[in-house]
Amino acid sequence: MKFLKLTMLCEFFLIAGLVSGSAAAAGDFSRLGKELTPWGAPKAGNQAGTVPAWDGGIQKAPAGFDPKNGYVSPFADEKPLYTITATNYQQYEAQLTAGHIQLLKRFPNYKINVYPSHRTHALPKEQYEAIAKEAPNAKLSADGNGFTGTRKSAVPFPFPQSAYEVYHNMVMRWRGGTYDRVSTGFPVQGNGRFTPSKRKEEILFSSNIDNPPENLNYYGMITYTAPSSIAGELVLVHEPIDQSIESRRAWAYNPGSRRVLRAPQIGFDSPLTGSDGLMTQDDFDGLNGSPERFEWKLVGKREMIIPYNNFRMTDKGLKYTDIVGAQTVNQDLVRYETHRVYVLEATLKPGARHIYSKRTVLVDEDSFQVAHVDNYDGRGELWRAHEVFAVYAYDCQCTFMAGDVSYDFQAGRYAVYALTNEERPAVFGKSYRPEYFTPDNMKRLAR
Repeated sequence: MKFLKLTMLCEFFLIAGLVSGSAAAAGDFSRLGKELTPWGAPKAGNQAGTVPAWDGGIQKAPAGFDPKNGYVSPFADEKPLYTITATNYQQYEAQLTAGHIQLLKRFPNYKINVYPSHRTHALPKEQYEAIAKEAPNAKLSADGNGFTGTRKSAVPFPFPQSAYEVYHNMVMRWRGGTYDRVSTGFPVQGNGRFTPSKRKEEILFSSNIDNPPENLNYYGMITYTAPSSIAGELVLVHEPIDQSIESRRAWAYNPGSRRVLRAPQIGFDSPLTGSDGLMTQDDFDGLNGSPERFEWKLVGKREMIIPYNNFRMTDKGLKYTDIVGAQTVNQDLVRYETHRVYVLEATLKPGARHIYSKRTVLVDEDSFQVAHVDNYDGRGELWRAHEVFAVYAYDCQCTFMAGDVSYDFQAGRYAVYALTNEERPAVFGKSYRPEYFTPDNMKRLAR
């Protein structure tokens, strides 16, 4: 046991060196696509073989793929290598988060099935070209809240030297240029019952616009269709890259008043619609919005056990009642693997307001998608553990979400978000005009 922890510690500092190495090494963009992936991660696996080498990722969809049935798994025949439970978690503690350990201790039905690891992430060739071309020009702002220098690249910082650079890679990551997704989320009651909250998200990223505004990340239109208490509500978001220069602009349409109003409350720690207060606006997507209210620290890289390649979670044959349990989601459906992640720590700035005083964030080194977040309350005690179920979306050529879940240890409840099993397939690469994402068009859509 002591040898295992010592080995993990040594590996941690070795991997951390990949992050905090010399500026000359970090700036050698000729390494992209050679010994490094096109987005800057080491192609090589680890010495133990638990993290494999990257061999190009998924290049095409498996035979028989039909988005109407979900994302068929290329690893459907694999069995767990081992299962972590409350009785044996100490053996794997170095690769688990505080949230995982609390879940294992608290809920007897919570377990972590660990499968062989596969580095499935891949991007379109055009993205590889854009990263190599634009990354040398990317420059972080003085306060770290924004950056300049890229136009098409979804990875502005392939050699991130700070938490802020990892953060911007995370919020800018490739998701098909545009997507149109219908998803469902809901708070789960103590007895496992829930009321679905359905929403349609239409997103247009600036990389898919010919002449985008200077500081734009994306436009977003969200339409709520259920339950009846929120059906007909619309939210429009103009998301900037640097929110210390320009705050998120948001508008909301209320069918009761039939009015479109500015909605400055849509952000940071205001409650996420449909979550019954169990998630914040910036909990959505694992983490989103401006980093400005926290001090961010890049701890380094670690090999951690995280949800990955959750193809089974997208199965359209599953009902939400198959996924949701009284205390946790059905852990037999969740696949975990060992991957290298960036570990970020965020501490609330003095004088800043947020219900969380601290966050520990794991970001996948390949996709830059959030894998797990531990959120702490004002007393510094673990409050919520947030898991994101990564899946490779063949029709997007990107790593996407099969859904996510936030466990609230104080409330003894949890909220599920972004499930699509009972909804139509997401559409990636849909053509949108920027004029679609305006307050005037909100009124037309609401009619």
